Amino acid sequence: MQPIDSFIPTAHQQSYLQQKLQDVSRSFALVVPFLETPLQHYLATAYLICRVVDNIEDSGQDAEWKFQRFAEFSRLLGAPENAVEILATWTREDWPALTERERDMMNLNGGLELWQIFAAMPPATQATTRFWVGIMTEGMKQQSDSAHPYAMIHRNGHQILESKDAYDRYCYYVAGTVGHLVTELVIVQYDFPEEVARPLRARAEACGRALQKTNIIKDFVQDLERQVSYLPDSWLQLADYSPLALCGAAPSWTEMVLDDLLSDLGMATEYVVTLPLAATGYRRAALLCLLPAYQTVLLAARRRDALFTSEHQIKISHAAMAQCLADSEAMLQDNELLITYSRRITEDIQDRLSQRVMVPAA
Repeated sequence: MQPIDSFIPTAHQQSYLQQKLQDVSRSFALVVPFLETPLQHYLATAYLICRVVDNIEDSGQDAEWKFQRFAEFSRLLGAPENAVEILATWTREDWPALTERERDMMNLNGGLELWQIFAAMPPATQATTRFWVGIMTEGMKQQSDSAHPYAMIHRNGHQILESKDAYDRYCYYVAGTVGHLVTELVIVQYDFPEEVARPLRARAEACGRALQKTNIIKDFVQDLERQVSYLPDSWLQLADYSPLALCGAAPSWTEMVLDDLLSDLGMATEYVVTLPLAATGYRRAALLCLLPAYQTVLLAARRRDALFTSEHQIKISHAAMAQCLADSEAMLQDNELLITYSRRITEDIQDRLSQRVMVPAA
């Protein structure tokens, strides 16, 4: 293994990264420590920077306000030495839809250290982060630009993505770009040859997209509380918009939504299988993202009749997560076990969705 040009944050900076990850994503905070250094520090920093972009999009402000913040963010990404000036401006702004912890990342007191860490990272690592986060930022701007063909539309009192293409593009911008960013840093960290790097790059987008679609379905009700639906209008029309009223949907509609996700999860599985067994830290982290996603979709299939109703609840249990941890260890050096797991759980999900599972007699 030939590591990236090394930068090791101070103990205080490492504590800062760990705490901020816990504040904004406990699931990501769980997997980062499994990564080798300096990769774990670079990915923690890059992920938090991505969350800054998310915070602008989720701020609760109008499009013009967001465009101004996106422009300031782009300046900050290109020249992190401007952090004091820009964060001082953001400290004076209102972020009505953010939690206290999210707002803390956007002000001088809680956000400055992130940009100081980013500024100390090697130039090549900064450039990779800047490139992919820059694409993410442009995509976020499109969602808020009513003149753009992929902007969200208003329907039944909600903001909605218009088409399946817009749905996939949204997932690319907010998660597929992260898949590419992570993959590029991983390729350098482990010095992967081109015959390994090429298929990883080809599947990186689907890998990120699958995790995003899992979250979209899992968080459907919470998003509706913000008058937002990321499931496309072209799909919702087929269900007469009943999911927006939490009145459920026909089994065939639910099957369509989850089959689309399963297709991306299949490619994400191929991504993990492509990873050399020697890349232990990243394989473990990737499995700890992939397996809970499969279990979430399986739980959704088991609760099919409750999906997109007021009973929509598909957060996996602590016991299921513990099993994912155990399974990831078993698959760490065994791709055949992962392939078998993926095939069996996919068949189980599809059988449940199409009501082919036999229920034992009482």
